[in-house]
Amino acid sequence: MDKEIYENYEIIDAHSHIFPEKIAENATVNIGKFYDLHMESCGISRKLIESGSSIGVTKYLVCSTATTPHQISSINSFIGRECELNPCFIGFGTTHPDSEDISADVEQIKSLGLHGVKLHPDFQKFDADSPEAFRIYEIIEDELPMLIHCGDPRYDYSAPARIANIHKNFPKLKILAAHFGGYQRWDEAEEYLAGLDNVKFDVSSSLAFMTPERAAHLVRKYGVENCFFGSDFPMWSHEEELGRFLALGLSQKENQLILADNFKEYMGIQ
Repeated sequence: MDKEIYENYEIIDAHSHIFPEKIAENATVNIGKFYDLHMESCGISRKLIESGSSIGVTKYLVCSTATTPHQISSINSFIGRECELNPCFIGFGTTHPDSEDISADVEQIKSLGLHGVKLHPDFQKFDADSPEAFRIYEIIEDELPMLIHCGDPRYDYSAPARIANIHKNFPKLKILAAHFGGYQRWDEAEEYLAGLDNVKFDVSSSLAFMTPERAAHLVRKYGVENCFFGSDFPMWSHEEELGRFLALGLSQKENQLILADNFKEYMGIQ
């Protein structure tokens, strides 16, 4: 991509994944198999920064998901260490509805200086609006924002209607609804999630599957001020995702809001 295309923008990646190097290759391959998609890279910090640097990314929201409760502490510690080593990282920790002590998980997340919680109901195999999951939201509602994977036509764990039900029960919870609020279920996401207070959206892992016109419509429906740019690295390269985003035909001011300014305000970043 021609540097002149993006050099006038500040860019923050509001959705990316990293793993410890010893398991990163297997983790990346397994994600690719889960979605039946070619993975553009391997989910390690160095490669994330290399990919993002190609378009001038200045900061990255980094996260990983505990598929079982016994992984929670080690994943949170790993994300915390990587954030210490890479000041450009903004870390989100994780927990699980089956955790024996969700309060302790949240305290660990805060003690490590992490800034939110990442959940992936499809990987973790729980209904996003189940009573067990409500235990998490009760604890973090006034504490931390939640980045949650939304949607998949193969499963109902994270259906947009469930995300709307979370909001109904926990209206103060800051929800960052990934993938335009419903991966491959965008009609439902628009129906259930548009106009909800305290619900923001990232555009990751969406733009490759819809026309620029459809994506621009969703941005307008949700509100430009409520949308963040994200790569879902290592799923996609930053260069290709930025190219898809800029093809939406938004104004330069709207682009800048979504590429960085909205997320900076949301997270209180200078």
